[in-house]
Amino acid sequence: MADSLISHHVVIVGAGFDGLATAVGLAGPAVRITRILLAALAAAGLCGAIARAGDAAAGRSVFLQQCSICHSASPDDHGGAQGPSLAGLLGRHAAADPAFSYTAALRAAPLTWDAATLDRFLASPTSVVPGSAMVAAVPNSAERGDLIAYFASLSSSSRSSVAAPPAPAPAGTAPIGASEDWRKDFPGRVHHIDIASLPPPYATASANNGPRLVARPAAAQLSVPAGFRVATLAAHFDGPRKMLVAANGDIFISEIYGGRITALRPAPNNDALVSRTNYATGLTQPFGLAFYPDAEHAQWLYVAQVDRVVRYAYTTGDLSARGEPQTVVADLPHGGGHSTRDITFSPDGRRLFVSVGSGSNIAETMSKKTSEQIRVWEAQHGLGAAWDRETDRAAVLVFEVGSQQPGRRFATGLRNCVSLTRQPQTGELWCTTNERDLLGDDLVPDYSTRIREGAFYGWPWYYLGAHEDPRLAGERPDLRGHVTVPDVLFQSHSAPLGLTFYTATNGASAFPAGYVGDGFVSFHGSWNRGFRTGHKIVRMRMHEGVPTGEYEDFLTGFIVDNGDAWGRPVATVELADGSLLMSDDGAGVIYRISY
Repeated sequence: MADSLISHHVVIVGAGFDGLATAVGLAGPAVRITRILLAALAAAGLCGAIARAGDAAAGRSVFLQQCSICHSASPDDHGGAQGPSLAGLLGRHAAADPAFSYTAALRAAPLTWDAATLDRFLASPTSVVPGSAMVAAVPNSAERGDLIAYFASLSSSSRSSVAAPPAPAPAGTAPIGASEDWRKDFPGRVHHIDIASLPPPYATASANNGPRLVARPAAAQLSVPAGFRVATLAAHFDGPRKMLVAANGDIFISEIYGGRITALRPAPNNDALVSRTNYATGLTQPFGLAFYPDAEHAQWLYVAQVDRVVRYAYTTGDLSARGEPQTVVADLPHGGGHSTRDITFSPDGRRLFVSVGSGSNIAETMSKKTSEQIRVWEAQHGLGAAWDRETDRAAVLVFEVGSQQPGRRFATGLRNCVSLTRQPQTGELWCTTNERDLLGDDLVPDYSTRIREGAFYGWPWYYLGAHEDPRLAGERPDLRGHVTVPDVLFQSHSAPLGLTFYTATNGASAFPAGYVGDGFVSFHGSWNRGFRTGHKIVRMRMHEGVPTGEYEDFLTGFIVDNGDAWGRPVATVELADGSLLMSDDGAGVIYRISY
């Protein structure tokens, strides 16, 4: 009997014992006996987390705080579609949503989402399914139990009321008023997003239109300007993100899903590999990479993980780590959305900059503060700094190199700032930012911008200056007029992730002189737009070191006619011969672009 009762409880773990006991046939004395048995087993340490019944209401709060940036679960949670819907999750097989493009690793995993399996997966997704694109863990066991309770409280029928992705338009057609559709993209096409021409919020419905990743079609070709060539340098990576080039030409790549740094040694002409090795493994969602003090005089390789920054002793030519990493920043905010952490140093090497994205779309569960509480908070944390779970998030933090002092906020209100980089011509700090979702097809534009010390860029209360987010209307009138407008706006929901300023003036594959000084920005691709955008590289035009506000398509062709995509560009890096590398974490490929 005990075995039977415990198995019942395993099924309903986290679902709220009182509410679900009758659903599995437990009533009266059986319920009381089960409670006594579970209490005894828990006291003896035999049930572990299974003995805790979760709270569905608390689980919904956890979902909104940590999961809704990527997932929806019920029609009223306004979640994202970068991950599959979680409505009706318990009881279904992994990778069972036909409308979502899962990783090969999850499709191959023999998992059914019962409570115990889901608890293990949420605790460490990449341990349960190595290669899973789900990299954001829920380390707190109580919160996992509450999440499972929330999922159990959602019937599978609720799935039908969650908005389905719109059907792709037939090839060559576009709905009336559709703008910036990928079929119009071609190398050289110029874009300029004008703030004054932006629509009001909700001018269009919020789309749930994530890309389905497909194998490269046999006839598919990437388009680049005349004279350029694109070739595969290496493949079979596990979420390749940022890249870094050493003084001798070695290439380091962070693999966010694989939890490692891979070192590539290219042939002298950079069109093939001499070797490929694991430089470091066992990392937690690594992203940003930087040499210290610089590539020419490198003594350390710094790696930004989702929760910390570490460094490895390094000498040019090393293809594997010399020893265990040293922790430089011990505790970065993490959990929820936006796991990318990027890093760069000041030109004098005295300061380390770290970008930390928000944990949510618009801080939906952040508590309210009085004007006096806000004044005190901002005196310590900076203009527009968020709080609660968003403390030190949606910001660029700065740390003094060699100091044990905690970091401080360098700039705030940047929803998800990635690709921190220095503009070589001016030394200014730049980043590329993914803006908020769910306001319509053409809101809010993503952007690249110079990062000013002490500046506030709007998130979550405002966007692009004094435009107030209607979902937070009236909460922060004190910030109106204090929002820094970014430099270069991109088509909304393009999801730009990479930014490289081109510098090569010679080399066998150097681009024409007109490219020197311009930026290359990688668009990962949209999900919250009825008509897909992104999945390309664009050229951000500069004039005498100052952005013009325009950008033009440089590399296109990843999207096929029905809206599926066979690649998702992440980052670029310049090689000594003037060619560019591009990482694609959709197909796990590194491409080389030469002239």
